[in-house]
Amino acid sequence: MNIWGKIIGAALGYSVAGPWGLLIGVWIGHSFDQGLNKDFGHFFNSDPAETQQVFFTTTFAVMGHIAKADGIVSQQEIAAAEQVMNQLGLNQEKRKEAIEAFNRGKDDGFNLSDNLQSLIKHCFRKPSLIQMFLEIQILAAAADGEVCQSERKILYTIGHFFRISQQQIDHLVEMVMAQNSFHQGGQSGSSRNQSVPTLGQAYKVLGISENANKAETKRAYRKLMSQHHPDKLVAKGMPPEMIKVATEKSQEIQAAYEMIKRASF
Repeated sequence: MNIWGKIIGAALGYSVAGPWGLLIGVWIGHSFDQGLNKDFGHFFNSDPAETQQVFFTTTFAVMGHIAKADGIVSQQEIAAAEQVMNQLGLNQEKRKEAIEAFNRGKDDGFNLSDNLQSLIKHCFRKPSLIQMFLEIQILAAAADGEVCQSERKILYTIGHFFRISQQQIDHLVEMVMAQNSFHQGGQSGSSRNQSVPTLGQAYKVLGISENANKAETKRAYRKLMSQHHPDKLVAKGMPPEMIKVATEKSQEIQAAYEMIKRASF
């Protein structure tokens, strides 16, 4: 129960108008307290199905925009987008929808700000969804082994909309690049992995220093596993078609953590 409105209102009312002011202050404070007790959460809640649709279309539209970052969409960048679609296992209908969104994104008239507004509305207070959105963009941008400056600049712009600093974006890029090394357990021949991952990369996967102690490492691991938990992401509005990415990310994080444990603990 909120009573601070009554207390403050009574004190101010009495100091201004004596006993009568006290009564008026209590009444005003009571009205204020009732307002605090109301649940305003519904103003920020959105239909899960609508959130999933917005997340899906925005993901591929922005992916197309990033692919056009240097002025031309190369065959390698198109192949990278197709690789993500294949990785997600999209059915024919969803694949068509993804391609249409990707093509809209690489159009010269594409407005990044307008397209992100809807995502911002649906991802309000859902940092895990925002992080997954960025990770998928980085995953596609890094398909050629690096994230070029023009692509990084767009990622910075996206980060600005979500109040994520450039330093945080760079840190996330480093983490995603390292996670790619652990794809499918770091087996050679993986489309996203060319060499056996190192211990240094394992620490980068968890986003921590190689000097991190056992407690810090475990804390970082648990946080990342929670952020990439498929069921939690679906509940927040991530499209079911994209859960495969979250599942693979969890496996990569797990593999990196196990490597650190074997080597350090």
